[in-house]
Parts: sequence; structure tokens; C-alpha cells
Amino acid sequence: MSHVLNFLVSSSSCSPTTFATSKRPAFPLSTIRSRLPVKTFLRTKIIAASASENGSGVVRSSATQVHDTYNAVADFEVDAVTEAELKENGFRSTRRTKLICTIGPATCGIEQLEALAVGGMNVARINMCHGTREWHRMVIERVRRLNEDKGFAVAIMMDTEGSEIHMGDLGGASSAKAEDGEIWTFTVRAFDSPIPGHTINVNYDGFAEDVKVGDELLIDGGMVRFEVIQKIGPDVKCLCTDPGLLLPRANLTFWRDGKLVSERNAMLPTISSKDWLDIDFGIAEGVDFIAVSFVKSAEVIKHLKSYIKAHSPNSDIAVIAKIESIDSLKNLEEIIQASDGAMVARGDLGAQIPLEQVPSEQQRIVQLCRQLNKPVIVASQLLESMIEYPIPTRAEVADISEAVRQRGDALMLSGESAMGQYPEKALSVLKSASLRIERSWREQKHHEVIELPSIASSFTGSISEEICNSTAQMANNLEVDALFVYTKNGHMASLLSRCRPDCPIFAFTTTTSVRRRLNLQWGLTPFRLSFSNDMESNLNKTFSLLKARGMVRSGDLIIAVSDMLQSIQVMNVP
Repeated sequence: MSHVLNFLVSSSSCSPTTFATSKRPAFPLSTIRSRLPVKTFLRTKIIAASASENGSGVVRSSATQVHDTYNAVADFEVDAVTEAELKENGFRSTRRTKLICTIGPATCGIEQLEALAVGGMNVARINMCHGTREWHRMVIERVRRLNEDKGFAVAIMMDTEGSEIHMGDLGGASSAKAEDGEIWTFTVRAFDSPIPGHTINVNYDGFAEDVKVGDELLIDGGMVRFEVIQKIGPDVKCLCTDPGLLLPRANLTFWRDGKLVSERNAMLPTISSKDWLDIDFGIAEGVDFIAVSFVKSAEVIKHLKSYIKAHSPNSDIAVIAKIESIDSLKNLEEIIQASDGAMVARGDLGAQIPLEQVPSEQQRIVQLCRQLNKPVIVASQLLESMIEYPIPTRAEVADISEAVRQRGDALMLSGESAMGQYPEKALSVLKSASLRIERSWREQKHHEVIELPSIASSFTGSISEEICNSTAQMANNLEVDALFVYTKNGHMASLLSRCRPDCPIFAFTTTTSVRRRLNLQWGLTPFRLSFSNDMESNLNKTFSLLKARGMVRSGDLIIAVSDMLQSIQVMNVP
């Protein structure tokens, strides 16, 4: 028995869509084949079948079959890791939460980068606080080479340093250990010779004048603490009260009488002269995201976006606002509205507000980003213990689980993957914890009650929103296998992601840069596919290509939408 559904919002004609109401068998488990680039794999499949008969019993020539099918494949790209996950675990077992890894000395090699990509890394982050531009260019080139050669779709995020007060580079050392009771010297003086032991440079010339004896210095969001005990010219003598690991160019804040001293930071520009040079570098290299540190107002984001547009008119670079200061929280909604996404940088944020306030602020930021349809990243100290140890604490796993339950788009590793001893294991923990919580959520049918306000600025935009809201609800009610969305700029895919449906969302787009950018958003499996305004033709082409790769099979229930034809189509894969 079958039913006919036809949901047309526009006046365009479209064939009625049908779907079977009978229960479908579970998606079969299959052995993961060795990864081959998309074109190589399908070319092999085509040639192997070239001598087969067609429906009329006539054998077509090998050259004709290869030419016809390969032309369709040439404009089709799918992530090799996503493909393997789908084939092994089925539609509903794929991971929805995206994973970001900061690349550093521990993971910059081609083999290490490939291991992270295979392990589930969706975005590679380069931190301009560390390393030279030549080093970062090498990392970008290696990631791109892996994408091209191995069929990955890893995006690149460049994180600016910001102009807040921070430490120097520790004289070239990768780290230094501050022990309880030790006396360290913080100084603004420059050294021609190697920096003396137990000495830390500070980048702010007025530091020695502004701090007072009795002030508390917090390094890297409070990972190490010092008390100011003496001032001697440009040198500030400090007693270590909370021991820990000092990292080059770590952020530094100072507190007086239990309150953050922020007047000097407020006078510093959000984007420093070095940041502008780094941004020029990022634009030239074509990074996918630029994350701006210590954003104080929406004007900074607007200024940067206009700068990018002026210097690279055809660029798709998205600007991510890092929420890590009191000023960010004061102007939160305006900042998120102006940006293309946000990052909850909990380490530095926790150095400026009471620690017990961080969880509630994280939840507020995640919910606001969701309502405004902006991807949100939960970052900092997710698995801090795994910098040194092979397994996390149970509290860290609980922290990850809470971020997944809040339905953030992505989780980010910092030092764990940049310079930790167990980067691949840390990524594996993020992945397994995310999968487990997502699966539990779906099994318990926790359909959310969060209100998603209208964000459309036009009548056409309102139609798109209503279509996506209805599609997500229909997908949950019908328990469909996947949503298909055909989108040229990614907007309609992001609207579906905002609804957080139970099933995965296959987002088909025509450009590689949009495809990589969509790889940051919750639940989206981005493909690059050349398509037309003819939805029937697009669907037939998509089914053919996906079935050839074993990613869908006849009988799977699909809902398809597009930003070209405002309609909802429900169908079984033929």
C-alpha cells in the first residue's frame, strides 16, 4: 500500500511523490572498502560493468558507458570518512556533532593529519599565536593535499591572536613548569641574550606600572596563578600559588580585591597590527573561517567582513566571533547577529567571570546561536588532562556530554591535539562521547521544545524557514532515513540544521568552498554536486550516484527540499 504526497509551495509543476508505509529493513552493515578517491572508485565500477547488458539486451560499448557515467561523477564529491560511517553504521548512527582539532607540533605531519581526518576531524584550526606564517602555510597545504588525494573535506579555521595582554614565547621553549612557591619575574624588558630562568616577557609596556603588590595574576584562564609580591622597575616579582604548565603566548589577566582589572584591556584594539597581517595571510591562502579573538562589539565583526569583501570579493570566508570576555557577554546578541558563527572560549572567559557562571553562559550562548541560526563551537579544556594522560577524567566526559546535549554545532580540541601526547585518543573520546549522547537522545525521542524565532528578512526567506521547520518535523514523525537539500549558498541547509532533526541531512552544493563551510554545522553531510533547477533530474542523478557507492539503497525514505524550488518532496529511493 502506498500514499501520494505533494507539498508544493511555489507554482512550479512537479510529479506527485510516493512512499511506502511498510516498515523498512535496517540499513545493512558492510565492510569498509579501502578509501579511494571518488572518481577513481567509480571509474573502476564503471569499467567493471562496461560489458554488461542493458535492459533491451544490447551490450553498450565500454567507452560509451564510461563516458556517460564518468561525466556525471566528475562533478560529485563526498567525504571518504562520512561514506565509510554511513556504510558501516547506517543513516541514524552517523555523528551529528562536528569536531575541530587545533594543529600544532604534535599533529602537523602528513601522517598525523591523515589520522585525525580518518578519526573524524571536520575542521583543522591553526592558531596564529604560535608558529610562523610559513609553518601555517605548510599545514594548510598538507590539509588541502589530503582532501584532494584521499577524498576528505576538512575545512581550515584561522584563529587570530588578539591584542589582549599575554606572555612572550618563553625563549623558544615549548612549555615551562611553574611549581608551588617558586618566584618568577614578569618583565617588559627585551633581552639580547637568552632569557633568564624563571622569567616571563609580557607584551604590554604598561604592565609594571598598572599592577600592584597583592594583585593576582591568572595565566591561560587560571591554569597557573601568581601573586605579585614586589615591583622593581620594569620587573614584577611574583609568587606561584597554583602550579601548572606555562605555554608560550598564553593570555594573562590580573585581579585586584576579587575583581578583574580590565581598564587597560578595554583600551587595546580587538584586531592588532599583527592580526591584520595574519588576516591578509588567511585571505591569500583562502581559509574557510577566521576566528576573531576578544571581540568587544559587533562593529569589529562588520569592519572585518567589509575588509574581506574589499580584498577578496568572491571569497566565502566566514567570520567566527570568539566569546571570551565580559565585553563580549555585554554585547552578545549584537555580536552574534553580525558574525557567521561563535566560539565559546571557556578558558579565557573563565578568567574574566566567576567560574560558577561559565556553565550558564555557555548554555546561553549556545541557545542564542541556535535561535539566530549561527553555528556555535564549544571550546577550551574539554579534555585538558589528555595533554599528559591517555584517558580523560570522568568529569571531562560529563562536560563533553553536556555540550552535546545542549546541541552545540561543534566541539574543539586545543592543546590536546596541538601539543598533547595523545591527540588521536583525545579525538576518539570526543567522537565516541558525541555518538553515545546523540544516540541516547534519539532513542529516548527527546524532541526539543526550544522556540526558534523567525529570522527571515523577506517573504521568500519566511517561506524557506517554514519549509525547513515543517520538513524537520515531518522527518521525525515519519522516521525518514535522510533529508536531501540542494543549496547553492548553504542557507537552506543551515535552516534545516537549526531544527536538529533526528535523521542526517545530505547537503548538496555546487561549490567546494560552500561544501567545506557547511562541514562546521550540526548534522550536515555536505557533498559537492553539479545540479540544475530541475528537481526530478537532480534527484535521479543523486540516487544513481549514491546507490553506485552503496550509500543509499532502494526503499530508503527521503525528504528533499531546495532553495531553487520551494517545495517538500517525499519519496522512496527507486
